[in-house]
Amino acid sequence: MLNSWYVSTVNLSLIQTPNSQYKLSFASTRIQPLKCQNAYEDGGVESSAVTCNFPSPVKSITSTSNPFVKHCLKLRNSSSYRHSHGSALVVGSRSIREIYRFQELMLEGPIVVDCLFLLDEAEIPEGLDCLNVRLVRVSSMVMKKLSGVQSTESIEAIALMKIPSSFQSVDDDQEADCRKWFPSPHRILVLDGIQDPGNLGTLLRSAIAFRWGGAFLLPGCCDPFNEKALRASRGASFQLPIVSGSWRHLEALIKEFQMKMLAGHPKSNEELKPVYQICQGLVDSLADMPLCLVLGSEGSGLSEKTKRVCELVSIPMAGEFESLNVSVAGGIFLYRLQPENHLST
Repeated sequence: MLNSWYVSTVNLSLIQTPNSQYKLSFASTRIQPLKCQNAYEDGGVESSAVTCNFPSPVKSITSTSNPFVKHCLKLRNSSSYRHSHGSALVVGSRSIREIYRFQELMLEGPIVVDCLFLLDEAEIPEGLDCLNVRLVRVSSMVMKKLSGVQSTESIEAIALMKIPSSFQSVDDDQEADCRKWFPSPHRILVLDGIQDPGNLGTLLRSAIAFRWGGAFLLPGCCDPFNEKALRASRGASFQLPIVSGSWRHLEALIKEFQMKMLAGHPKSNEELKPVYQICQGLVDSLADMPLCLVLGSEGSGLSEKTKRVCELVSIPMAGEFESLNVSVAGGIFLYRLQPENHLST
């Protein structure tokens, strides 16, 4: 089901008051409707050319009631607001630095950073001093509010960044553009209803670490630009090609690249189809074959359709535990099935 959202241009300007003090004026103008898919926990929206211009004379913010702070808080807390404005907050200098280094390495041009928030009197973190962006000094209360954490001692910087073009949210009636989505489709991670942002972010980070070509999010997954997902992914959401779509789009992807479908599943005697243990022989046999690895949520597991269309694989365990946390199990699968990890030792 599609909802209508309105794109707005956020304008901030300085107004001189009678006592010669300056204050911020905040205005939002409705321009045109956008259609969006209920892809995330509170609705997803395709990114748009919405701008949020910070007034050039303003270099510091001390109040949590500041309109620009309120705008940034909406970006942090609301998926629909985030995607309608095409921007997200990235908390922590390490994540910002990793995104910057990746995009520099990929030669994707200048990173689109609206502004960089720093604590009053704090030095610019190492590796970020070369960024040609607007610096906004904020009080500890503002930093705490923006970061969503109680202690700001470990938070050196927060960046307001544009959601990258490598992320695509596709409607049900939209045609699949598989080659544009995934330039390197040899290994694609598919997440089936992963609602926990910590697990989703960790899986995206592992996919980057083991050189997978992208991630496909089926309905029911949380937003990869959710604050907790971003914190767990350490910026991987900005680096990995990600598509949020339906089974119809995934089936088009599988057909386009003739991909094999595997799904991680705990070993059980109750399954109606065999569950194969991942081993070196299986890894070697899949070395030159494009494949999708599907992982389901811990609460609900794999969907019935996933279990029906995929070959099920499990991780051999010597202990008595029935299964592993999905991000732990996913990390093992991603490592074992990563490109070039098929030579027997």
